[in-house]
Amino acid sequence: MSDVQLLQGDCLEKMKEIPDGSINTCITSPPYFGLRDYDHDMQIGLEQTPAEFVESLVKVFREIRRVLKDDGTVWLNLGDSYARQGGRKGNRPRHWDGRSLSADSMSHTRQAADIGFKPKDLIGVPWRVAFALQDDGWYLRQDIIWNKTNPIPESVKDRCVKSHEYIFLLSKNSRYYFDADSIREPSESSRSINEKYNFDRSTTTRKKRSVWTVSTKPYKGAHLATFPPTLIEPCVLAGCPVGGTVLDPFVGSGTTGMVSVKHDRNFIGIDINQEYLKIAEERIKGVESDSTLNNFIDWE
Repeated sequence: MSDVQLLQGDCLEKMKEIPDGSINTCITSPPYFGLRDYDHDMQIGLEQTPAEFVESLVKVFREIRRVLKDDGTVWLNLGDSYARQGGRKGNRPRHWDGRSLSADSMSHTRQAADIGFKPKDLIGVPWRVAFALQDDGWYLRQDIIWNKTNPIPESVKDRCVKSHEYIFLLSKNSRYYFDADSIREPSESSRSINEKYNFDRSTTTRKKRSVWTVSTKPYKGAHLATFPPTLIEPCVLAGCPVGGTVLDPFVGSGTTGMVSVKHDRNFIGIDINQEYLKIAEERIKGVESDSTLNNFIDWE
């Protein structure tokens, strides 16, 4: 039986309710820089510059570090952004499910000159955040490539179509919990070698590689940035033991919570948007009837 808590409000404030050293792993995808307005004054992602966005996330991750166990980890997904001139029709920011975002509300963060970039510059947001967290004391252990088999169609003619995002594995200390055997992947080459040399032990799996090929699968009725469950599953299995606790401070529509409960982990999710938490509640409730979903706390 899994215990689930869903909290509404600013994640910095809500994490203060979580005891020190009580979380096994944090799996999250913060709002991307300049890509969406969640209609809240305190939201992350609408900072005026990439530097301010990075600073906001560093503050959030200091609080995450406080609530993590000493052997805890973070799995951080971030997409990148291009600097461009305004929000003309046909040149609007788009999230990975292909739908256009509001050019009017986003244009102030998309002006290249205003944020210190040339038009068409790739800002490099994920790595800027990763290096800032490393400078702030986190161990930057790995960059995992999320290879998308169904990327968003793009009309660009002077670069390749973007078909990947990053998941960064960070740890609080140099030694940390990581269950590599739980995420071993099929290996046809290992099977062939065994058959060729008549090995007694049949090895058909190998250690998981750092490129994860996962199709995007938007959840109907949820907000734009829905995690594919198969992308989150290895993070839950490798990062948290059965009966441990997973945290997502930007829970959105609750995919991390669904996967956590499915695999008998406890879950704490935080989001600033009440409507998203309602979606997350219904999705998590649908995973297992014997999971205990606590009441929402401090509706705002």
